[in-house]
Amino acid sequence: MFGCLVAGRLVQTDAQQVTGDKFVFNLPDYENVNHVVVFMLGTVPFPAGMGGAVYFSFPDPVGGQVWQLLGFITNDKPSAIFKISQLKPGEGGEHPFGMMTVPQLASVAQVGVSIEPLEQLVQQTPVSGATVCAVDSFMQFTQKMLDSLYNFSSSFAVSQSQMTPNPSEMFIPASSILKWYENFQRRMAQNPNFWKT
Repeated sequence: MFGCLVAGRLVQTDAQQVTGDKFVFNLPDYENVNHVVVFMLGTVPFPAGMGGAVYFSFPDPVGGQVWQLLGFITNDKPSAIFKISQLKPGEGGEHPFGMMTVPQLASVAQVGVSIEPLEQLVQQTPVSGATVCAVDSFMQFTQKMLDSLYNFSSSFAVSQSQMTPNPSEMFIPASSILKWYENFQRRMAQNPNFWKT
């Protein structure tokens, strides 16, 4: 349902479902991450009138997690970029993850997505410093195109043991598509007009 891109390096599409309407992604090496992108995979839309509040939690060795609201995604706004490098541990307020304990390693931060009513999402105030980076329509199109290509090609993924020999068909390793995806995103972030040269 959701994906998370960490600073152009790591794409995760395997969110851990902690309750029926709450999901988390683990972020190892979070100290070296400036931005995260949370996006819908395009396979399952939100139910009518619902969206996803996006939260961030620093690792807490004591065990009392504090979740910080970054913003939200919806069917009409299926992706968002959040700056996490200026967030501080311990800041945050009430959150829908409540008092439940979400498994977390001492050195791993987490991004959480909570499915909530749209009217509730638009009234919430994100934590300061989690400014959503503005992305123009060209950048949005490019991100959608990258996501679409990666998701489409990944849907055909099979292991070597599942492959049926077919001498007339070429197979491309999924890792090469992922590497292209990450390189293109990195170059796009550095210079949105790089493709013109």
